[in-house]
Amino acid sequence: MLIGKLPLIDEFENVNTIAPESYQRFDVKRGLRNEDGTGVIAGITNIADVHGYSMVDGVAVPSKGRLTLRGYDIEDLLSPAFQEQRFCFEELCYLLLSGELPTTEELRDFNSALDGERELPDGFTADYIMNPATPDISNCLARSILMLYADDPRAEDRSPDHEVRVAISMISRLPRIAVLAYYAKQASFHQGSMIMHRFVPGQRTAETFLSMLRPNREFTQEEALMLDIMLSLHIEHGGGNNSTFAARVITSADTDAYSAYAAAIGSLKGYRHGGANAKVLDMQNDIKKNVHNWSNEDELVDYLRRIVNKEVFDKSGLIYGMGHAVYTLSDPRAEICKEFARHLAQNTEFEPELKLLEDIERLSPDIFASVKGSVKPLCANIDMYSGFVYRMLGIPVDLITPLFICARMPGWIAHRFEEIVSGKRIIRPAYKTLGKTRCYQTLTER
Repeated sequence: MLIGKLPLIDEFENVNTIAPESYQRFDVKRGLRNEDGTGVIAGITNIADVHGYSMVDGVAVPSKGRLTLRGYDIEDLLSPAFQEQRFCFEELCYLLLSGELPTTEELRDFNSALDGERELPDGFTADYIMNPATPDISNCLARSILMLYADDPRAEDRSPDHEVRVAISMISRLPRIAVLAYYAKQASFHQGSMIMHRFVPGQRTAETFLSMLRPNREFTQEEALMLDIMLSLHIEHGGGNNSTFAARVITSADTDAYSAYAAAIGSLKGYRHGGANAKVLDMQNDIKKNVHNWSNEDELVDYLRRIVNKEVFDKSGLIYGMGHAVYTLSDPRAEICKEFARHLAQNTEFEPELKLLEDIERLSPDIFASVKGSVKPLCANIDMYSGFVYRMLGIPVDLITPLFICARMPGWIAHRFEEIVSGKRIIRPAYKTLGKTRCYQTLTER
């Protein structure tokens, strides 16, 4: 029997619809969010703090965005490294996993440990990345992690020794797998070439990625440092974001590390989470296609209004890249990303496009206020500018979300470690069941 003949599809909406007023009647925190948009406190962490508002007499008051990792402000962590023209991502990985910034010797040993784990098992690329290639590289990353479980004789070991070993292997291998999966997709779906460069011992994560991605293996120091900044901006964002919470939920069930990290990837690829950066690029391309004169503010405002009114683009009513679950007045990652975008775009053909993004950021709050009557502060999030930076670096759109995944892996790892040591209880929230009790009917009576 064909699946299409079953009533499952026709009745899909009816069977799965819950009246919105039911959530209000039972005071259900949809999305674990309070009515004012603040998050329900579901745990405690020492890893990071995402600050976007202050609570004054029980009311959320918007404030300048701030992100701290193990107590350090993100800008304080990134600025010295960039000024000294040195890589920062590995240093932040060490900070998240160990709780402290590394000494010169500790950083050298950590980099050596990452270097020693970049090699994949024999036949892994041919058997699990190329066969079959997947149209979505994020899914290939999740599948590859689960297949690495099969290669690990201690995969079910929860000891600190094994957890750290798996963690270092994940941070080290994932960027390589992402590039290999990209070329496998090009070969399988777009008649491209399967390029498989060897990694270069001693290169940092950003250098390894660019070296494997570029057919000629060439890149500039500035490009590598810029990619390193992008990885560092995405490395961690508190325990409440969806993918990190997913990793903690899975970990709380006392499952293996590979399963927890694969689940986090499944979350981050979603369009309401990390996959939103793809939506931002699609929207920006749509605006460039349909707004004849980008510098004409009236023309741009008119089209943005049509987006918010669900008349054009994907008709969701969203201006992707604007707004955040926590940040209100500003997203510190977006501010840093924008500054580096200006640096890269200066005196290049990308300058007009950067001006367009800045105009979208500037105009969107008033448009939402006038169309929706919204008084909630609306700031640009990092997705507004991250895809633009990646495009200037020549990184394909298909690799943008996978790069986000590679960057966020250390954050997931740190939260898994914390959940293992301090959680000690399976995360199991309650759901209110609606509906009446029904009397059973036999098959012939139905």
